[in-house]
Amino acid sequence: MNIVRPAKRYNDACAAAHAMELLGERWAMLVVRELHTGPRRFTDIRASLPGISANVLTQRLEGLELAGIIQRRELPPPAASRVYELTDWGRESEPIFQVLGRWAARSPWHDPTQAFSAASFMLSLRTMFDAERGKAYRGRLNFIIGHTRLACRIADGALEIAPGEFDAPDVVMTGEGPALAGFIYGGVPLAALEADGAVAVTGDRALAEALPALFPLPDRFPMPNAAD
Repeated sequence: MNIVRPAKRYNDACAAAHAMELLGERWAMLVVRELHTGPRRFTDIRASLPGISANVLTQRLEGLELAGIIQRRELPPPAASRVYELTDWGRESEPIFQVLGRWAARSPWHDPTQAFSAASFMLSLRTMFDAERGKAYRGRLNFIIGHTRLACRIADGALEIAPGEFDAPDVVMTGEGPALAGFIYGGVPLAALEADGAVAVTGDRALAEALPALFPLPDRFPMPNAAD
């Protein structure tokens, strides 16, 4: 792979400034976020990012590939399609999303009701999990969000979640990202989501109902007073 220096530069030696050169273009970070759930086709990435045009997505993929953050791979038959995936260096970006996510969750302008992809859901659980609260919880859960399946294990105050599924999970929760996020983070009762057909749950209901307590959101920063 030929790695190319970013075209837009701040001419600033600070590594944070260089990170902005790599990921500061609109949509670039979200493209990287989506690839944290594994290799994705162009159409899959675009479907997970409402509002992005095919032209802009093509530009971002090309830029991230030239920077060495992602790479292309051709799948053999019968799939016979091209996918994009993170390089080893690209995968090291996950802590960026966790730190930024926890920080920005305190914003008074954050709207948790907007689009929420499977990748967003996975990274958010890793970010917001409270290890102390999780010590008494033990379970294996499958989350099905669209075409994405996530296997989540919580035990002894530790959480592991990754693409895949358990053969014999304790709980299976199926729904779109915003609905599952509304249950875990937004205080929406599980029964209400089930009644609306937004979420389906099978398995140990008590384990499912206990999930929101394990993922407390940080307190919001006060809304600025326009008169000040």
